[in-house]
Amino acid sequence: MPAPDEVIHQTMRLKIMATLHAMPLGEPLEVSRLKQMLDASDGNLGSHLTTLEKAAYVRVLKDYVGKKPRTRVALTKVGARAYAVHAAYLRGVLDGDTPV
Repeated sequence: MPAPDEVIHQTMRLKIMATLHAMPLGEPLEVSRLKQMLDASDGNLGSHLTTLEKAAYVRVLKDYVGKKPRTRVALTKVGARAYAVHAAYLRGVLDGDTPV
């Protein structure tokens, strides 16, 4: 029986994972765009990205465009697999097939 992924289960982290999962695997999204999409603060988003990065669910990429710093984030294969399992758990709960 699937169980919830405690790293992903938190609301903001679930939103981050769902957003990144909608993109081609490994394709990075600028953190400024993700922040705008999720209506998140810098500190809140940064804290959750750190948690997801420690779990190896996302990769944070830092580079420069010209002289301007750029931070992007991408879903990893491990993260995509964890998200799929967690989404299956949630579907089971919603369908009444999985006890809470």
